Amino acid sequence: MDRPRRKQRTFYFGKRRSWGRWLMAAVFGVILIVSSVKLISYGVDFYNAQQASASLREIYHAEEEPTAEATNTPAPATPPTAAPTAPPEAGPTATPPTRLQPVRYPGNYYANVSSRFQKVRRQNSDIIGWLTIDGLIDEAVVQRDNEYYLDRDYRGYHNVNGAIFLDETCDLDTRPYTLLLYGHNMKTGAMFGSLRNYENLTFYRNNPFITFDTAYEDGRYVIFAVATVSTTSGSWRYVDFTRLSSPVIADRTNAISALLSRSIYRTQVDVAADDQLLLLVTCVDDDMERRVVAARRIREDEDEATLEKLIRRTTKK
Repeated sequence: MDRPRRKQRTFYFGKRRSWGRWLMAAVFGVILIVSSVKLISYGVDFYNAQQASASLREIYHAEEEPTAEATNTPAPATPPTAAPTAPPEAGPTATPPTRLQPVRYPGNYYANVSSRFQKVRRQNSDIIGWLTIDGLIDEAVVQRDNEYYLDRDYRGYHNVNGAIFLDETCDLDTRPYTLLLYGHNMKTGAMFGSLRNYENLTFYRNNPFITFDTAYEDGRYVIFAVATVSTTSGSWRYVDFTRLSSPVIADRTNAISALLSRSIYRTQVDVAADDQLLLLVTCVDDDMERRVVAARRIREDEDEATLEKLIRRTTKK
């Protein structure tokens, strides 16, 4: 009597184990399908982003032809002159400035949009700049709010790669003292994924310059710091980006010092409070940290050959 019961119980549990296997197989199958769909979607977005960028590069880098088209509202031949002011008093009683004053674009007093950017802005009026690092990045830069282009390409189409964008608080009416550019840290190397290369000293020494042209002027910059910084106040790696953008000289000087101290390199390139800064910022594995590649505009009395010699003396801390 006991034997048949044991057989029945064994059959029941065996049947339940069989259903369990089927259920696990179904779950794994669903996971595999979802993962495959996401992977395919990711690949399609990457391909679309590459194609979109390539088409825009053709427009941006096309040789300019003579055109009678106005660059904006026609400007007077000479900019208006302000009433003459007395020069600052010399001697021990002179007070050093405490704030940086707005500076108009040299050679473009009225901030007219250049012909190159007139062409690309027909694709999207949010395009305000173009970022180039030889062999790494050759992309348009857009500006709206700091959320819109997180998951949209420069045309405004949804794309996980997003676009490189200028911080929303950066005012381009006059030359900004700090330009903050953001981009995703894509594993494919797209957007700012390639910035991880700058953690290699040899790569940094061989690629110390960045070109960032805005719709109003061209710009060439030299990298002075590479760091992973914290966005959490109180952390020893914290850098306050708002102070880097501050016109208050003391705040700006302190923020630059903090950035230099967080850099993984000890460089001979000096930085002053009145230098125009360019910061490329992207995320890392820790949500509260950011990778930063910081550069300053090459000064009028400098040449790249001399700066390259200084860069070669860079060492890791």
